[in-house]
Amino acid sequence: MKKIITLVCILTLTMLSASAESINKAISDSGINKSAISISVRDTKTGKILYKLNDKKPVTPASTLKAVTFAASLNELGKDYEFTTALYKNTNNDLILKLGADPFLKTGDLEKLIETAKSKNVMSPKSFIIDDTITDNIEWGEGWQWTDELNPYMPKFSVWNLDGNLITVSFEPTVEGAPADIKLSVFYPITFMNYVTTGSPQTGVKITRNTSIAPNIYNAEGTINKTVLKQLPVLNQRLYFTLRLENAVKELEYYGNIKTGVLPGQNIYLIDKITTGIDKASQAIMLESNNTVSESLFKLAAAHYTNSAGTTKNAINMLQNYCEKLNVNTDDIKIVDASGVSKNNLVTADFMTSFLTAQYKKDNNYKKLFATAGNGTLENRMLYFGKHLRAKTGTLSDVSAITGFITTASGKTLAFDIMINDAKSKPSEKKMLEEYILRAIRNNY
Repeated sequence: MKKIITLVCILTLTMLSASAESINKAISDSGINKSAISISVRDTKTGKILYKLNDKKPVTPASTLKAVTFAASLNELGKDYEFTTALYKNTNNDLILKLGADPFLKTGDLEKLIETAKSKNVMSPKSFIIDDTITDNIEWGEGWQWTDELNPYMPKFSVWNLDGNLITVSFEPTVEGAPADIKLSVFYPITFMNYVTTGSPQTGVKITRNTSIAPNIYNAEGTINKTVLKQLPVLNQRLYFTLRLENAVKELEYYGNIKTGVLPGQNIYLIDKITTGIDKASQAIMLESNNTVSESLFKLAAAHYTNSAGTTKNAINMLQNYCEKLNVNTDDIKIVDASGVSKNNLVTADFMTSFLTAQYKKDNNYKKLFATAGNGTLENRMLYFGKHLRAKTGTLSDVSAITGFITTASGKTLAFDIMINDAKSKPSEKKMLEEYILRAIRNNY
């Protein structure tokens, strides 16, 4: 019997060694420095580590961090949570708009609230008040890079979220050699130094900030022969929101100032509300990797956790508390935002698979939140794996990462985390290595 047990142990060790060798070969063949790669592969059933490389080294996780912060936010708020923007009237004939930091709120939603008020004969209010107290007014995360200020994937976020916090600019050709026309989708105070010329060949349009003159002045350069649309982040969200609302409340014959205040606790009644379910946030965060939705939800979870204005600091405390409940060690990590945009975030591959495994054991539906091959941020990636892969990707300059769950050929469900922090390799080379590592895991464990 002892000989049989010994033989089984030897065979198991041999298989594990062969599996590890297949990953090591993929790394060696890639030419990427081994010290720049962090990997952890963990059996979700036993919690046992099957492969590790630099797994205790704190590195930048990029957007794979969303898999952690969203799970904590969802746990705090619950699966029935709704973003809510509500319009109230008090006995003094004041209108109060209670903001909910809804990252999906549109100008049309504000117009709908006002239309409902008009249908209920709420006309000529004495004042219009906005309650913006559900979160703080910090609009960007710690360590976010000023060079991304015009990046449409990284707009500011706040309680004043509206229209994705983006504005569309249209550059339209005119006469050969003449300046192009520049038009905004809605009124908003932006000034362009227009260096866009009508002509051929079309080079596109490059927009830069001209902060040497004023914060809302932009340089636009290029050559166009057909219309070019660009999206710009709204720099002053409160102003943008107020302009849209001022236009809508004219329907109520209100032309006064819109000011901020706090919703009274009594003598009010609800006129109407706009709600968005958390399922929409799940898709935006876990499949589309939307930074605004991720950060907004994290702060709202903090507001729920502390019963006060939501802040990133309190959200991080909430996350820390949640990790303690999952028995996941956080000693070697630092988290400063929800989306993973900041390079000040530092996590280990060991932490990531430890969290994934604990969360999966707590709720096996967690795995279903991740993108499958060919969907979301994996739309053109990992097609080899089909339904056997559930993953969240992450990309920053010099960083590529992927984390999630993989079903092996032998039927095991493994949690994995791969983070490549390397300035010398191309993004495509990093992503190719991720795929070959995952193929080795899928086929050999």
